[in-house]
Amino acid sequence: MPARGGTVRRLAAVLGIAALTVSSCANTDSWVQAHPATGWAAQYADAANTSYNPVDGAQALAPDWERSVKGELGAQVALGSGSYLAVNAQTANGCSLMVWETDSNARQRWCTRLWQGGPRSSALFDGFDNLYVGQPGAIMSYPPTQWIRWRQPVIGMPTTPRLLAPGQLLVLTHLGQVLVFDAHRGTVVGTSLDLVSGVDPTDSERGLDDCAVGGKDCPVSAAPAFAAESGMLVLGLWEPGAPAPVLTGLQYRPGQTPILKRVWTSDAVGGGPIASPVLSADGATVYVNGRDGRLWALNTADGTAKWSIELGYQPQTPPSVSPDGVIVAGGGPGARLTGLTDNGDDAEIAWTRADVEPLSTSSRAGENAGYTVVRDGEQGQALLVFDPAEGGTVNRYPLPDATGWPVGVSIGHDGRVVTATSDGQVYGFVPD
Repeated sequence: MPARGGTVRRLAAVLGIAALTVSSCANTDSWVQAHPATGWAAQYADAANTSYNPVDGAQALAPDWERSVKGELGAQVALGSGSYLAVNAQTANGCSLMVWETDSNARQRWCTRLWQGGPRSSALFDGFDNLYVGQPGAIMSYPPTQWIRWRQPVIGMPTTPRLLAPGQLLVLTHLGQVLVFDAHRGTVVGTSLDLVSGVDPTDSERGLDDCAVGGKDCPVSAAPAFAAESGMLVLGLWEPGAPAPVLTGLQYRPGQTPILKRVWTSDAVGGGPIASPVLSADGATVYVNGRDGRLWALNTADGTAKWSIELGYQPQTPPSVSPDGVIVAGGGPGARLTGLTDNGDDAEIAWTRADVEPLSTSSRAGENAGYTVVRDGEQGQALLVFDPAEGGTVNRYPLPDATGWPVGVSIGHDGRVVTATSDGQVYGFVPD
């Protein structure tokens, strides 16, 4: 009996080891699937376009470096999970896509030239510092070096790409083609969706000039918003012959056919939407500026309006939205720095600053720090640090020799702040 008992115990131990071995060999691919970088992964920070980074933002900054892309910029700088920065410039010659090191005086790591024509689309960093960026007629991915991982044709100019489920890359072009790619292999997942009919697949630059002003010849002039919580994708769409653009909702259905399904179209927004939409933390509400000078909130389930509120100016850039629902209205010429509260059925202006003219979308870092670029005197620009709860100025930093218009403020995982202008000037700040 003792011998038999010992045999049973030894057998149990062997089975336990075998079970542990099987468990340890289980599929752990999820950690290597592409996911957004922890910095400012792309324009407006995340796929929901919230312009919010959960890091504890610095209220005091110190200028660190200043560089020029020697060309033009139309979108925010992207910041990776390490120290890399990516800018998608429009240059007369030489490099246009550039990757710099934020912690080394913006020293250039590598650069390459893309086919020009997509200034309003930013690059996207995943958590492994792989880069995804579009050019007219193609979407490409680069590893941390300049050699192309993959390149695939598309119809039109990709807006800023987005990562959906881990490993799946959304590409929406300005001509209304919607595709989902395997981010690692560059292969199409499911089938494409065409939001606009009668598009010439050989003319990927048609209407691009109209995208800068959100005109009728550019069906999709701004990046979409995606909420992982609800699987809803919302975008502005100006269909051929329509009097104004509309909002369109697509349902993301991983593993199903089709993988993206158009579920609603809404003309509720007065005059049609302008700039990118923004989604709430729970994915149930989409916030978007109307061409009627109002901020609108709609249900993502069916596109019906929840409320709208007069801002007293016409915003040109999207609002920013924090997870707790605090909204800072968009910016542009003649704008006023304005904070709002969403009450569910309506909204109210919590505070406003008539003495401050924000020219860009406000970017947020945690609960206590907001950043935007404001007019400074007659011609100058300054980086403003403000309190998102009450709107008060915390600090103000003039941007030397800034010209053009600001393309926005990006906030790194380490609290670094980078802002840039349309004339290609890029300014780096460190927490002080």
